Amino acid sequence: MIVALIIACEIGFWVLLAAGLAFRYLLRMPRTGLALLLCEPVLEVVLLVVTAWDLKNGAEPDWTHGLAALYIGYTVGHGHRTVKWLDGHAAHRLDGRPLVRPPRHGLARARHETRVWLGTLIAAAVATALLQLAIWYVGDPARVTSLESWRSTAWRAAGIHGLIALTYWLWPKKAPADNAGTEPGAAGRERVGR
Repeated sequence: MIVALIIACEIGFWVLLAAGLAFRYLLRMPRTGLALLLCEPVLEVVLLVVTAWDLKNGAEPDWTHGLAALYIGYTVGHGHRTVKWLDGHAAHRLDGRPLVRPPRHGLARARHETRVWLGTLIAAAVATALLQLAIWYVGDPARVTSLESWRSTAWRAAGIHGLIALTYWLWPKKAPADNAGTEPGAAGRERVGR
């Protein structure tokens, strides 16, 4: 049941996102679009409530409950950034606004990757808190080993992502010689115009 609900929440996330962007840019109803986008956290609340209800009704804590906690953590840590990124692409495609891309080189790229990694840290912290609450809620140490293992999974993912982000600081990618001193994307526009 929990896996089906996670899938339904993921589908609901994308449906609400598409509807919100469609109302915002295609139908020129930005307030309605924003209202639809703001409904997305409701999906995570529903998932949280159903997961707690499932545990309260005596369900054996298993990997599905841990996955639900990680899914909610990911949405808290990266949901806003994902929506903002897709909104920027929709504004570019449907409204003609310039596309804002993350920096590609140097310390600016390292700072960007560090901000993304901070989202992963938030996701791991939220998942850990939810898992700990579930462990306390169940109250039986013999039944919660699967929930405990998901905590280490969350922090292992954050650690791997942190190592990847660190590589951008240790070995920053240098800008190509022909782009040196120009704004990001300017060289591409100059080449197209020739």
